[in-house]
Amino acid sequence: MGVVNVTPDSFSDGGRWATPEAAIAHGRELLVAGADILDVGGESTRPGATRPLVEDELARVVPVIEALAAEGATVSVDTMRSEVALAAVRAGAVIVNDVSGGLADPEMAAAVASTDAAYVAMHWRAHSDTMQQHASYDGPGGVVAAVRDELAERVDAILAAGVPRDRIVVDPGLGFAKTADHNWALLRGLAPIAELGFPVLVGASRKSFLGSLLAGPDGVARGVEEREHASSALHVLLAQHGVWGLRTHDVRAAHDALRALARWNQTPVTPVTPTATGVS
Repeated sequence: MGVVNVTPDSFSDGGRWATPEAAIAHGRELLVAGADILDVGGESTRPGATRPLVEDELARVVPVIEALAAEGATVSVDTMRSEVALAAVRAGAVIVNDVSGGLADPEMAAAVASTDAAYVAMHWRAHSDTMQQHASYDGPGGVVAAVRDELAERVDAILAAGVPRDRIVVDPGLGFAKTADHNWALLRGLAPIAELGFPVLVGASRKSFLGSLLAGPDGVARGVEEREHASSALHVLLAQHGVWGLRTHDVRAAHDALRALARWNQTPVTPVTPTATGVS
């Protein structure tokens, strides 16, 4: 899933594709690089971000979705607003990627149910300006159990609203009301989330927990666009664990890494015979 941010304040690209023309061109580039899905968003969800007006969000995403869908792309809309979701589906989107899992807009699940679109429900606790105040997971099982249980509640609500089970995807929400340690625990503990019985989408690409992991001796986090090697390593590990989708900014790097993994998996294993090396 290639990211197409039609925003002036994205954490990953700082507005590089903020105009419809630039975003459409970028979407085409991601398809050539190997993207299966283009995820078009008009609202930044970086920590501390403020929400755009609904009119601004619509103006950002609808022309981009119309153009890319008309060219045959499989398009997802990244939105928390039912009004935007419905307009995006009319424009050609076939997936609604709601980072709030329906909590930001009580009408979202019913809106998606009224269409044929699939619905990605992410784990979420609060909007970007306050979400890190909710990064507490002190119950039994810690963050993994909490995310699993809270996603299960969202899925129940989405099913009750009429979205068919086979059109639901879940996302553990790395970075959303999560510390770096929470993110790593979730990455290592995806099995209980997969056991909910839905495909799993993961968005680890370029996030701040990778920047802090790769910080230099001075403690300064690695820059956003210098986190790609670590992102690709995670993509391979996640693919090995059977996740349904990988949301990524650098599609070529992710696609290359997955091609190498696929070729590795096609090659018969040759046992390695230990040889004397003199190392004890």
